[in-house]
This record gives sequence, C-alpha cells and structure tokens, in this order.
Amino acid sequence: MALEYVLITPARNEAEFIELTLRSVVAQTVLPKRWVIVSDGSTDGTDELVEKYQKGRPWLELVRLPERKERDFAAKVNAFEVGYGRVKNLDFDIVGNVDADVSFAADYFEYILTQFEGNKCLGVAGTHYIEGNFHSYKDSYINVYHVNGQVQMFRRSCYEDIGGYVPIKGGGIDWVAVTTARMRGWETYSFGERIFNHHRKMGTAGGSEIKARFHYGKKDYFLGGHPLWQLFRSAFQLTKKPYVVGGLALMSGYMWYWVSGQERAVSPQLMAFHRQEQMTRLRGLVSGRLGFRRHRSSARAQGPNL
Repeated sequence: MALEYVLITPARNEAEFIELTLRSVVAQTVLPKRWVIVSDGSTDGTDELVEKYQKGRPWLELVRLPERKERDFAAKVNAFEVGYGRVKNLDFDIVGNVDADVSFAADYFEYILTQFEGNKCLGVAGTHYIEGNFHSYKDSYINVYHVNGQVQMFRRSCYEDIGGYVPIKGGGIDWVAVTTARMRGWETYSFGERIFNHHRKMGTAGGSEIKARFHYGKKDYFLGGHPLWQLFRSAFQLTKKPYVVGGLALMSGYMWYWVSGQERAVSPQLMAFHRQEQMTRLRGLVSGRLGFRRHRSSARAQGPNL
C-alpha cells in the first residue's frame, strides 16, 4: 500500500511568498491527504491567498490564530501543534513541516515518499535547497544527515517517538528534532537528487545578514555546539560573503553566550550526542583534507603522468 502524507504549514504574514508554496503543492504528482495552513495572526493578506486556493480542494484547510505582536520560534511550534491536532485522527504515514516561503518541482513529495518506502528505518527526510546563488550542501559544511527545517518530512512513528517539536524561543527547533531522532536510533537524511527553493534569506526576516550570523553563533552555543567545531565553522565562514565580518560575527555570537553563562536549551544527553557527532565529523574533514594534500604532493613528486 502506498504511503500517505499530510502537511502542516505555520504561516505568519507570508503574503510575499506563500503563493509560490501553494502553487507547488497543488501541482504535486501525489497530493497530500490533508494540508493544514495555520495562519498565526497574519494581517498582510496571507489568509486571502490561501482561501483562493481552497476552492475545489477539500484537502486544503486554513486555521486562523489570533493576532499577536511577538515573533519567535516557540510560537511556530505552537502553530504547528495546532495543525497537528487537526490531522492526528487521520490515517497517514508521513507528516511534513513545510515553510510558507519555499517552492519545488511537481514530483518533490512523490520522490521523498519513495525514500521512506525503501527504508523502514528512515525517520526524517528532506532535500538540499537553493537560496539565491547559495546551495545548502555545496556551499557549506552542512551534514547530509541534517534535514533542513524549511521542509522536514517525518515518519509518523518517529515524530511521535521524539515527542514532536520542542518550543525553543531562540530557534533550533528543526535541528533538535532531527538530532533527537538520530539519538533515538532513527536514520535521517537530506537527499541531493531533488532540491527546493527557499525564497527568503535565512535569518534575515528581522534584520541584517551580520545580525543573522551573530544570532547563528548564539544558537550554536545554546544548542550545545563544541567550541572546537565552532572555531572551525567560523574559520570556514571567512571564505564566504561577507567574509571576515561574517565569520567574526558567527564566533562573537557563540562567545557572547559562553561568557555570559547562558543556559543551554538542550538536555545534557543531546548535547553529548551532538558534540560526539561534531568531533567525529571534524576528524573526518581534517583527515580527508590532509589526505588530499598528501595525494597532491605525491602527484607533483611523481610527475604529470600519474
């Protein structure tokens, strides 16, 4: 029997991009059993755009929440849980968290469902993404076992096993969910054969890119990141725009929280698991780079005909 999936989209003032998401989902070769868009106090015309696409599509549902002033990631989790409450009594296999500023090809979800069908241990799946000229995998050291938060697809039993998303105001809710899934023995993977387009630059909804890098550094700290990995990550960012300023902002955010003794948002068990993964990966990156250099030196010594 083919797997069935549902989608949940928390949306707060997403009129600029949500129609791209709506067009992408309604064009899918395999449609969701239910798609719940939770408008979290939107005031910019988001609701009206969703209503336009509801006509003739009983599987598309709009839920409106009261208007509020604050904007944080914990509120996004609360909106998602409202959506999950609308589908939890349905019979489905996969639940997806889809942001309201993404677009993708017509066979996107059909492809992901195939990955779940082929691997019963796969708990969380997604793909790489493109944001302007940035490719999430080719232009960073992101781990293929991390699933990008803009489109995260969970096997239902995995989502319920990890207890769903954790409402962390400062962010990292997607990372915590995926890492917890691995800690509990599930496989997680970001596939490269498909991509989605992310239309709003990550972390810049409320400010500049430098502020976003500083925020990422703070988030790396309160999610339990190892200081050695952070040093490596910041050094790598020196090679990417905005170059030195961006790398320094990333490290400064981490150090700011470290010096101020801020409480971390993850359990000691998850932090230990996370740091073990980071150090294993760092050793692999360093040994791989050294191996490449040794190969280059050997090639030069033996001449161009190697």
